[in-house]
Amino acid sequence: MGDTNTGEGSGYDADVAVIGLGAIGSSAAWRLAARGLDVLGFEQFEPGHAWGGSTGRTRLFRVACLEHPGLTPIARRARDLWRELEASSGRRLFLETGGLMIGPPDSHIIKGTLSAATAHDLPVERLDADEIARRFPAHARVDPGDVGVWDPEAGVVRPEAAIVAAVDAARAAGAQVRTNTRVIAVEPDADGVTIRTDDAEYRVRHVAVTSGPWITRFVPDLPLTPHRVVMTWFRAREGRSANLDVLPVFIRSVPGRDTWIWGHGAMPGSRSGPPGDDDGDGFEGFDVKVGPEFDGPFIADDPDAIDRDIHPGETDEISELVAATFPDVEPEPSGVTTCIMTHTPDGQFVVGPTAQPRVVVGGGCSGHSFKHAAALGELVAQSVTGEQPFTDASFLDPRRFD
Repeated sequence: MGDTNTGEGSGYDADVAVIGLGAIGSSAAWRLAARGLDVLGFEQFEPGHAWGGSTGRTRLFRVACLEHPGLTPIARRARDLWRELEASSGRRLFLETGGLMIGPPDSHIIKGTLSAATAHDLPVERLDADEIARRFPAHARVDPGDVGVWDPEAGVVRPEAAIVAAVDAARAAGAQVRTNTRVIAVEPDADGVTIRTDDAEYRVRHVAVTSGPWITRFVPDLPLTPHRVVMTWFRAREGRSANLDVLPVFIRSVPGRDTWIWGHGAMPGSRSGPPGDDDGDGFEGFDVKVGPEFDGPFIADDPDAIDRDIHPGETDEISELVAATFPDVEPEPSGVTTCIMTHTPDGQFVVGPTAQPRVVVGGGCSGHSFKHAAALGELVAQSVTGEQPFTDASFLDPRRFD
């Protein structure tokens, strides 16, 4: 990265600015500050807010990543960093439950999971339909010929709490954080980057743009498509159980349907306010969470004008899928909210340098990034500083679409 003198007379306000302190940005600010850099973080809301893609109380964590074998070492590094944040924050951020993948042997769910497991010698177990029904009665409804893969390292992460913990860790390491501050322009040149907000101007050596669905406002050439997503929660039927101990993390085919769903069981406990609005130090009070394979169509939405209302009929399809899959779960949603996902053409993230000088990007969640967020922030930090990345992340290079 070169000279990092940002003292009086240097002409720079910080070594690096981080634009957006959500899933990836909060960790990028932390990992950069932990290296001793002068970091200036900008967040247009408050950390852990509900207006981007990191709301909803929980996100699935998997190590046998069916999306790409190269994600496995990223997931494992993220888990180490989540544990480090747990220690510094005193809050429980990651809960290992194990995870069950179910589908036809030639499905992407099974083939992708086994591909990652084989590439990294993961301790997964293969199950036939009888073993699935015996060990996981809540998943007894499977189509003939379906198989399962058990990933013992899977679990859930708390997104809002994890973001707050990372921002707090960044501050503790010396980062300056500007909340409720909207960046309106990022202007790179050969010698640095000018950051403009509504009421101020800053000069930094480098910038990491990690603003989720707002990334293309600053890096317009990236093929990112933000769109509105509806998230749904469900409760067990009267006298039945659908808690995490019987319904751990899953991605599975729906019986009799050419589609699949993902989710996890409930965690009983106290809860007040909307999803994510809890003050405890554990995983209290959420219901069964289930989402569909396809939450599109991926029609671009203006992230500032996203429709936050839930309209009649919007949850009918997921209710039908729940009814077809889980006899112990009430198919009428117990809770509904919205968030924004940002998709890339190939479903992989964009992490690394861009065509613009001194501009690094981290985003393109494509519906599966939060489990990796802490490690993606580490990769952003390594890209800014010019370090060797801790794993081969070339498949995430933002310039692959040029």
